[in-house]
Amino acid sequence: MPTDPTPGAVAGKAAEKVRFAGVTKRFGDHTVLDGLDLAVAPGERVTLIGPSGSGKTTILRLLMTLERVTDGVIHLDGEPFSHMPSGRGGALVPADERHLAPRRRRIGMVFQQFNLFPHMSVLANVMEAPRHVLGLGADEAAARARDLLGLVGLDDKEDAHPTRLSGGQQQRVAIARALAMRPDLLLLDEVTSALDPELVAEVLDVLRDVAAGTDITMLCVTHEMGFAREVSDRILMFDRGRVLESGPSADLLDAPEHERTRAFLRSIG
Repeated sequence: MPTDPTPGAVAGKAAEKVRFAGVTKRFGDHTVLDGLDLAVAPGERVTLIGPSGSGKTTILRLLMTLERVTDGVIHLDGEPFSHMPSGRGGALVPADERHLAPRRRRIGMVFQQFNLFPHMSVLANVMEAPRHVLGLGADEAAARARDLLGLVGLDDKEDAHPTRLSGGQQQRVAIARALAMRPDLLLLDEVTSALDPELVAEVLDVLRDVAAGTDITMLCVTHEMGFAREVSDRILMFDRGRVLESGPSADLLDAPEHERTRAFLRSIG
């Protein structure tokens, strides 16, 4: 099984959607990511697995610009994302908000916690970003929101407030909200970890539908190995800020090369 974390062949797609080039992230003396080289092709679905603290969620937070890289460069669609040309000989410098803002709009993220606005209806929650970030009119934003609420099976809940919904329903609203910006990269951070076990399936079913019905690129952190097997083109096992091994989902889950991977899979099985 190859350990090179570059993407395998994705039919008809050769360009890179995301590239981490030698990316290191430190918090004080603690190194969370250690010289990470990782590329994801457009339309590829990649799942990141590994023990807590191995750097998985940090990758998503760097892409959402909730954290900044310590060393290295993140590229989006073949162009520097975490950095920008300085104008003095083309040297790269850390990106400012003017550089980041329009590029960040192409990225959606669904968090462990739902982070919905409790004082707003479900419909208003999904409309909020398209109206205020993209500048959509109220009618267009509402039509988009209703389409997405239908996609996640909540078209009958548009007037409800989040506190009146189950955890699974709230997470489905959060998925619709992320998709309302029409991102071409969707980040999923343990989206079922805050749910009661009986609610997990309904959220994973929605994500399966999103994966099957769109060509959106997905980066997913999860401990739901059945979901990872079904949806992922590739799974990466992380340990101590590095990719320990990488391969097609069935190969890595059924025949991992490293004992560390085997031990991790046993621990969550």
